[in-house]
Amino acid sequence: MPARKLDKPGEFHLAHLDPDDTGNLSRDDAERKLPGLLARIGELQELLYAAGTHALLVVLQGRDTAGKDGTLTAIAGAMNPVGTRVASFKVPTPLELAHDFLWRVHAQTPAKGEAVFFNRSHYEDVLVVRVHNFVPDALWKKRYAKINAFEELLTDSGTIVVKFCLHISKSEQEERLLEREGAAEKAWKLNPGDWEEREFWDAYTEAYDDLLSKCASERAPWFVVPADKKWARNVFVAEALIETLAPYEKIWREKLEKLGETQKAALAEFRKNK
Repeated sequence: MPARKLDKPGEFHLAHLDPDDTGNLSRDDAERKLPGLLARIGELQELLYAAGTHALLVVLQGRDTAGKDGTLTAIAGAMNPVGTRVASFKVPTPLELAHDFLWRVHAQTPAKGEAVFFNRSHYEDVLVVRVHNFVPDALWKKRYAKINAFEELLTDSGTIVVKFCLHISKSEQEERLLEREGAAEKAWKLNPGDWEEREFWDAYTEAYDDLLSKCASERAPWFVVPADKKWARNVFVAEALIETLAPYEKIWREKLEKLGETQKAALAEFRKNK
């Protein structure tokens, strides 16, 4: 799998990964493989929900047009809507700005049994905030440690945290922006700001390099996913999510077995007293 897993702090640069890399995967192979992967994700999410011992937080980050919405449609769409939701983080409201930068984020984290996808996340506060100088350097530089502590708090509380950086090339982004202009069904996504942000490409690259280098851990890893090919991206994300969840399957099945025994005993007692 060409996706790069980062599970400990250490220097990493997006330039180390080709955003067009598909490994040995062909489009036909991807289209044959994806349905089985999505079915497996659905099975694991049902176990997560029923057991109620853990929560799942999936963080999606990437430049404009990198495919966050498409990934959500494919991956979150494979899960039962009961127990699954998406939280999107736009420009902070005045109320949100009146609190610490993690306040609005913590409120959206998943409860036990729930799977939540973050469409953008707390990492915007070391990306756009940094690139556009919305706060002093001394302030955003402290946020890496605060983010690591926040994610440690979540994992200590039983939340499975997995983070995806969808890595797209500048040329592919341009093609997708132009495609939006020519497709009526995508016109709602048109935003002059997307073109303006391209002027800060190198600054965003530097910001991504820093957060990926400083905010990776074994319990809250990053997967940097080549995203120029949408069909490959979906397979890589699905494989990484299964890799993350599969080690918990035994725990969840054992929990469900115990729950089943308790429920059967309660039902037998009910019938005996009828």
